[in-house]
Amino acid sequence: MIKELLGHAHIGVTATVYAHVRLRLQRDVIDFLSHALRHPAEIADVPDDGDEPPLCTVPVR
Repeated sequence: MIKELLGHAHIGVTATVYAHVRLRLQRDVIDFLSHALRHPAEIADVPDDGDEPPLCTVPVR
């Protein structure tokens, strides 16, 4: 259905376009979590804009 909505002739085009986006988002999340676990105080200082649930961190041992 997504292929059709986007007007791609082949599903391979859709998969290729969105596969790299997914990998980039996964890397971004891993980097963010890695930083948050090492520096939880910095994450706690991020202002809350009300659109996202609050971030929570716990020490990992």
